Amino acid sequence: MNNFLSAKQAEFEAVSDFFKRDIATLRTGRANPAVLDGLQVEAYGVMNPLNAVANIAVADARSITVSPWDKGVSKAVEKAIIEADLGFGVVNEGDKIRLSVPSLTEENRRDIVKKLNEKMEKTRISLRQLREEVKTKIEQVEADKEISEDEKFRAMKELDEFVAKKNEEVKEARDRREKDIMEI
Repeated sequence: MNNFLSAKQAEFEAVSDFFKRDIATLRTGRANPAVLDGLQVEAYGVMNPLNAVANIAVADARSITVSPWDKGVSKAVEKAIIEADLGFGVVNEGDKIRLSVPSLTEENRRDIVKKLNEKMEKTRISLRQLREEVKTKIEQVEADKEISEDEKFRAMKELDEFVAKKNEEVKEARDRREKDIMEI
């Protein structure tokens, strides 16, 4: 791997990893605690991540239980889940909150796949922007006569192959998630 690419490799990985975490929050027809990632609860006067104030568990294929560690924040947890408008049925059972995951209709599934495709396109745009930064750096170094034209073309070819591989990785993750969403 050339120096130009290795300098930005962490950023390429970060874009790819963010996409994978982001699509994990998309709802499918099954209970998935990842849909609650990023949910903030006002507890003790500050905003906290839900998983910092409660235990999240999958009870069965159609329900998730959220058990606050402190019963005093139970109402705040319930309120945060309701306000997040995730499409779950929310039942406060006192010591825990049960979320029932309704079945998705065909229309809901198509809307979620549309969101998935939008997220993939944003990720591809981010990868293209990183590619352009590296490409500009390679061209600048070649213009300053620090590398030869052959080295420039080798570096560009390696960059294009790397970006193509990252795009394929993103597409495979998207395809797997679409399969999960469309599965009845």
